[in-house]
Amino acid sequence: MTTIDTSADRPARRIRRLAERQTTDRAALVELLDGEFVGHLAAVADGVPIVVPMGYARIGEAIYVHGSTGGGFALRAAAERATVAFSVTALDALVYARSLFDSSMNYRSAVAYGVLDEVGPDEADAALLALSERLMPGRSAEVRGMRRKEVAATRVLRLALDDVVMKTRAHGASEALDDGEDHAQWAGVVPLERVWGRPQPSGLTPAGTPLPESVRALTTRAVGSRRLS
Repeated sequence: MTTIDTSADRPARRIRRLAERQTTDRAALVELLDGEFVGHLAAVADGVPIVVPMGYARIGEAIYVHGSTGGGFALRAAAERATVAFSVTALDALVYARSLFDSSMNYRSAVAYGVLDEVGPDEADAALLALSERLMPGRSAEVRGMRRKEVAATRVLRLALDDVVMKTRAHGASEALDDGEDHAQWAGVVPLERVWGRPQPSGLTPAGTPLPESVRALTTRAVGSRRLS
């Protein structure tokens, strides 16, 4: 088992509540990040906490997000070298126990901490292309290239994955033969399965226009949640 890297001058972060659910398996972290599309970026601006959902992509050992040049708090946090947090969660199942108190969820969650680095102009094109390919594989080859003004209006920020804590639950309802519960009452796991729906063409797309290969491939691809029992 490989471990999630941490800074050499700081002890690894530890989960305090239900500490046994912490995982340091790097492959599990990669699976989570590559299977989801939206995370939440948190920072403090003028003493006020701000949390914003953002599309993202893991590229190598970092998370990349992008936004407008007027993107506000994220660019400011990068400029000020302020520590931010970026969280990603996948809900895999609901766990039905024989009491509401013992009912739960199966999930995978991770929070990465660090300082955002703005990707420089010499890397911007490649970073935007990699981000697009992560979210919509193959689409870049089907549409026009990015215009200079579009690139100029966009900023890409990178958060290194060297300070991450991950927590998971992946098992059934808590039960025991002598737990005093009525075992005639059903208990178990209801997995959450996600699939892409039928593509819906835009209003200006001519009738009969064939689906591009990128869309066709997407609709046959699993979304990222796992069947857990």
